Amino acid sequence: MKIAMVGSGYVGLVSGACFADFGHEVVCIDKDASKIERLENGVMPIYEPGLDALVEVNVKAGRLSFTTDLAEGIKGASAIFIAVGTPSRRGDGHADLSFVHAVAREVGESLVNDAVVVTKSTVPVGTGDAVERIIAETGCKHRVSVVSNPEFLREGAAIGDFKRPDRIVIGAEDEWAREVMREVYRPLFLNESPILFTSRRSSELIKYAANAFLATKITFINEMADLCEKVGANVQDVSRGIGMDGRIGAKFLHAGPGYGGSCFPKDTLALLKTAEDYESPIRIVEAVVAVNESRKRAMGRKVLDALGGMEAARGKKVALLGLTFKPNTDDMRDSPAIAVAQALTDAGVKVAAFDPEGMEQARPLMPEVEMSASPYEAIEDADAIAIVTEWDAFRALDFARIKSVANSPLLVDLRNIYRPEDMRAAGFDYISIGRG
Repeated sequence: MKIAMVGSGYVGLVSGACFADFGHEVVCIDKDASKIERLENGVMPIYEPGLDALVEVNVKAGRLSFTTDLAEGIKGASAIFIAVGTPSRRGDGHADLSFVHAVAREVGESLVNDAVVVTKSTVPVGTGDAVERIIAETGCKHRVSVVSNPEFLREGAAIGDFKRPDRIVIGAEDEWAREVMREVYRPLFLNESPILFTSRRSSELIKYAANAFLATKITFINEMADLCEKVGANVQDVSRGIGMDGRIGAKFLHAGPGYGGSCFPKDTLALLKTAEDYESPIRIVEAVVAVNESRKRAMGRKVLDALGGMEAARGKKVALLGLTFKPNTDDMRDSPAIAVAQALTDAGVKVAAFDPEGMEQARPLMPEVEMSASPYEAIEDADAIAIVTEWDAFRALDFARIKSVANSPLLVDLRNIYRPEDMRAAGFDYISIGRG
C-alpha cells in the first residue's frame, strides 16, 4: 500500500519510517525544503534513538522517500496522513489548527484518486468534521473518508511504541475507511496489538483524555512529594505503595520538577478550552495545569534555598545538569529547566549547563546560561549542582572529581536518581524531592 505522510516532524517522520519498515511504500511530505534536503542526505531533524538507522534502511530499500510536492506525494496513496503541528494558539490556548486546515485544503485540491485522509496530529473534538468539510468545499470529485488515528508515542522510545503499541485507536465513520486502516496496520496483527475502532469524535477525545490523565498522575505525585517533605515520609515508598495497586499502576508516579514537552502542556490546555467552549468545565485538569506551571519555578526557588536564600545566592554559580524535558530527546518545549534557569538568573545567580543532546535547542531559550562541553566543565567552581533531567550520563558521576572542581559539595537532585545515604557517605550536602 502507498501511504503519504504530510508533515515530517517528530510524529510524521517516526510514523512514516515505521510504516515503511512494515513494507508499505511511504512518501514523507514537508513544506520545509531544507528539512527535506537534510532527510535526503540522511540528516535527522530531531534526535530519537534508532531513527537515523531506520530511515537509512528504508530509503535504501526504496520504501521511504521525501518531497516538498504534496500533489506528487499523495498521488496513488490509499491513506494520506496529516501529521503537522497543532501548537497552542497565541492568546487563548486553543489548539492552532491552521496547518491542519491548510493541508486538508491542498489535499482536496490535489487528489487524483479515492483516499482515506487520516488526522495523526493531536486535534480537538470536531476537527475531523472540519477536515471533511474543507475537502468537500474544494470540489474534490473523488471518494474521501476522514479518519482520526491519534499517536501515542513517547519521545525517546517512539519506535518501540509504534511497533509494539498498547493500542491503536481508529475513529472512522464507514466500513471502507475501517478496511483501509486495517490494511495499514495489518503488520501489527502478528503482534496481536489491540485495535479499538470508535467514532471519529471519540477517537479525537481519547488522545486528550489520555494525556490529561497522565499529566494528572505526575502532578498528583509531585504534590504528594511536597507533603512527604513536610511530614517526614519518602515519596518513592509512597509511589511504590500506591503503584502496586493494579487499579493505579506504577507508571508516571515519579516525583520531579513538573511535566513539559510537546504534548502534555499544550494538550491539557487545549482540552480545557474545548471543555470551556462546550460549557463542561474540567476542574481537575484546571488544577493540574496551574499546579504544574507553578511547580517549575518553585524548583528554581528550591535551589536558591539550598544556597541559603535569594540574597545569599546572588553572585554564586549553579551547574544545571540536563535541559531537555526528559532524557533521550533534544526537545526543549516547556522543559522545567527553562523555568529553573530563569528563577536562578533572575536572582543574580550565574548558571552553567550541560545536556547530552539539547544545548543547541536550549541556547536561544536561555541566553543568559553558559553552555558547557561536559558536566564537569559546568560544575567547575559551582556552588551548587542541580540535576534537572535524568539522563543516564548523570547516573554515575565521579563525585571525587566533582569535589575537586566545585566550590561546594552541594547537590540538588530534582529527579531522585541518587540515594541520600550514598551522597552523605560521599561527603555531599544532598537535597532531593519528597524524601524528608
